[in-house]
Amino acid sequence: MAVGSSNDFDLVVLGAGTGGYTAAFRAAQLGLKVALVDESKIGGTCLHIGCIPTKALLESAAFVERVRHSKDFGVEVGEPTIDYKAMAARRDQVVKRMWTGLRSLVDKNKVTWIGGRGTLDGPRNVRVQMATDGDNPGGERVLQGTDVILATGSRVKSLPGLEIDGKRIVTSDDVLRMDVLPKDVIVVGAGAVGVEFASMYHDLGVKVTLLEYLPSLVPLEDREVGQALERSFTRRGISVMTNARFDPKAVKVTKDGVRMTVGPEGKDASEISAEMLLVATGRAPNVEKVGLESTKAELDRGFVKVDLRTMRTREPHLYAVGDVVGGLMLAHTAGHEGLLAAHVIAGDKDVHPMDYVAQPRATYCRPEIASVGLTEEQCKERGIAYKVGKVPFQAIAKAIIGGEYEGFAKVIGSTETDDLLGVHVIGPHATDLIAEASLASFLDATPWEIGATTHPHPTLAEIVGEAAMNVDKRSINF
Repeated sequence: MAVGSSNDFDLVVLGAGTGGYTAAFRAAQLGLKVALVDESKIGGTCLHIGCIPTKALLESAAFVERVRHSKDFGVEVGEPTIDYKAMAARRDQVVKRMWTGLRSLVDKNKVTWIGGRGTLDGPRNVRVQMATDGDNPGGERVLQGTDVILATGSRVKSLPGLEIDGKRIVTSDDVLRMDVLPKDVIVVGAGAVGVEFASMYHDLGVKVTLLEYLPSLVPLEDREVGQALERSFTRRGISVMTNARFDPKAVKVTKDGVRMTVGPEGKDASEISAEMLLVATGRAPNVEKVGLESTKAELDRGFVKVDLRTMRTREPHLYAVGDVVGGLMLAHTAGHEGLLAAHVIAGDKDVHPMDYVAQPRATYCRPEIASVGLTEEQCKERGIAYKVGKVPFQAIAKAIIGGEYEGFAKVIGSTETDDLLGVHVIGPHATDLIAEASLASFLDATPWEIGATTHPHPTLAEIVGEAAMNVDKRSINF
């Protein structure tokens, strides 16, 4: 095939996940001529094998749990029947619908879509091995851009010596392709992915054992939140072990499942078994075979090193966003990084540097968890004097009405400046409620200002206002 060449793009974006397509769309809106390159469908991990399909399944699982408690609302329906194949079909329909809408935005924003495997060929060129499906004849094309954004995302990773087979020992990628449930499962890793799948499986009637190497579940969250989640999971019947120790190389695969010996640190271990072992131990950046060696870009602990004021690498015209740069490795954070890079490339002088502390975090287990800002532990580590307002959902009428009232909201303020330092919520619709706190953080609001804002009654949002008022011990309803 002949090698084609195009040198008329202001920006070439390599990778069409949330960070990549957000950057491409915004750059086009700012008047740049943009090419978006990916060998797969637009949407990346989040849309196809991450956030969206997972949350679709969690929604089904939460609905099952709500039906189980229908009698509490005066509605008799009996024990629900789980049709996981239908849930999986709905999961796939949700993904398809979102992908169809996203695909239409490529044309709406006048972005040039180029399907194929792209690699950097120097800091300003992207060499694309074109896809051969449909009307595309394949071959190779070289895209020359004034600027390039690398947004190649990440992939699931395992533990050294633990071999993923996709059947007995699986990752979240494998689970999101399945349409059958195991009768029991061991989940290794209690970060966001691990606790979400543990929660979902339990609500669908699967026996769950959750193992976490560190002392607390969701170890990146406020410790009190992790402790509350562990109590909730244990009450529900999930077997939880923190400080869990086992030899990955000693995990045995049998015809019926897996067996492993595990125990809390410093205590006797025992053998456990299950039909499936789900490995949820984090993600690795896709920095291999993307052509970084043809540039001056540097890696830091495996991630692409960038200037957080601009998302620019060491190369003046090469930027990077999303999971390849580390940070929080969240889809909405990748999108924000993409916006920042697009505005810098377009010449906007009024941009704010990336601040990962100010980025909201959301975990969709039951109960949900969401937060923004510093944890109590981080305040202590940094020597920041702080004060705390905390209110349980049991004090909120809408939570009682809805029948879901475990958990709390915690607001952390500075004792010296009264600035807002952090907000942490565990409970119903926490991931929706955190948006107010995120806006407050962005606008440098104080807890007093959050509390002084009228929150409609009865709503779940009242808990954020009540917790903010309680920073100065002035909560009205608690």
